[in-house]
Amino acid sequence: MREIVQIDISGSDKPGITKALTQVLARYDVTVLDIGQSVIHNTLALGLLVELPEEPAGCPVFKELLFSAHELGLDVRFTPVAADAYEDWVAEQGQARHILTLLGREISAAQIAQVAAVVTQNQLNIEQISRVSGRITRRTTGAVDLTRTDIGVAVSANANSPQRPACVQLWLKGPVGDVGTLHASFLELGSQLDVDIAIQEDDIFRRNRRLVCFDMDSTLIQTEVIDELATAAGVGPQVAAITERAMQGELDFSESFRRRMALLEGLPESVLAGIAERLPITDGAERLIGALKQLGYRVAILSGGFTYFAEHLQRRLGIDDVHANQLEFEHGRLTGRVTGRIVDGQRKAELLREIAAREGIRLEQVIAVGDGANDLPMLSIAGLGIAFHAKPLVKEQARHSIATVGLDGILYLIGMRDRDLEALGRA
Repeated sequence: MREIVQIDISGSDKPGITKALTQVLARYDVTVLDIGQSVIHNTLALGLLVELPEEPAGCPVFKELLFSAHELGLDVRFTPVAADAYEDWVAEQGQARHILTLLGREISAAQIAQVAAVVTQNQLNIEQISRVSGRITRRTTGAVDLTRTDIGVAVSANANSPQRPACVQLWLKGPVGDVGTLHASFLELGSQLDVDIAIQEDDIFRRNRRLVCFDMDSTLIQTEVIDELATAAGVGPQVAAITERAMQGELDFSESFRRRMALLEGLPESVLAGIAERLPITDGAERLIGALKQLGYRVAILSGGFTYFAEHLQRRLGIDDVHANQLEFEHGRLTGRVTGRIVDGQRKAELLREIAAREGIRLEQVIAVGDGANDLPMLSIAGLGIAFHAKPLVKEQARHSIATVGLDGILYLIGMRDRDLEALGRA
């Protein structure tokens, strides 16, 4: 077997480094078996795994590489690789790979250290670490920066402006015995550290999601519409108590829904328009949906709320499909009933399947997002099910959870980077 050598190069980055060094290797007919490069704050780390030809001897290659590196102000290290060690490395390429996403307002060394400790405890190896969120300004006074908010919109901002989430991804190698147990470990750690930690299998579906299905109340909007209606009807405390028990999974959703609706009997239809106009959109929702629509995603609302309000969001956000409960009116007032089948948890899962089948989309390519117990059926069948600022029961049972940032944090879970989104906004 020909000699195999790992070449590690580091120093200040500048254009032309890869060209200059690989030209040296080319003159000696060297085969490149692997190559990787990263740059952090203009500091280069470049690695090459090369196979030297049988003739001539490798020594002239090393001398010339050292000379070229010196001219470029770089440090070079050569490490021989034994034949057996190389073959063991080749054999590892079929191992399972997972991507761990660490998401928060800021990422600290302490957070990374504790996440890495859990990774090590589970006998996984970190192969690569990458920041996918944008660079973070540390300017606190004076000047004004240009920063992006929603897709395609640039605004002036200073230190008091909202900051985009910080996100780091770790590529992990090694078998995961029980993903559920590992998820539970990271869920507990994330709660302690005030960050979101998601672990996904690195497969083709992660990079090819095509449909996203949202719950509406307390997910796309920061309120429960039925509670808003109840307040207007003067029965707020009674309805809120039933709502909370249903979201915690203590009451059957359909039965609790009928009880709450009955309390709204007689509410004038004119009240609904004002509530619709005041719906508080969840932080990051417009940025997320704007990006997904530009990328060709189909977007749906599957809600145990009401079509009247879901259709308002549909017009405002560009939603494709809406499935919710149809309010019944008589003489301009609510009857306290809805028409058709109640959209409960099982119905949400059925609708998700129906939309995916109609669009020719596999369930592995579907994202589902919700906060309540009635969202668990659709979260469990989607390729990426996300509990968003959810109740403890839902966070424990969902495979993924976001609790520290807005809805646009989902963009990082599907592999998007801030610079990708900025490019999308300019397109």
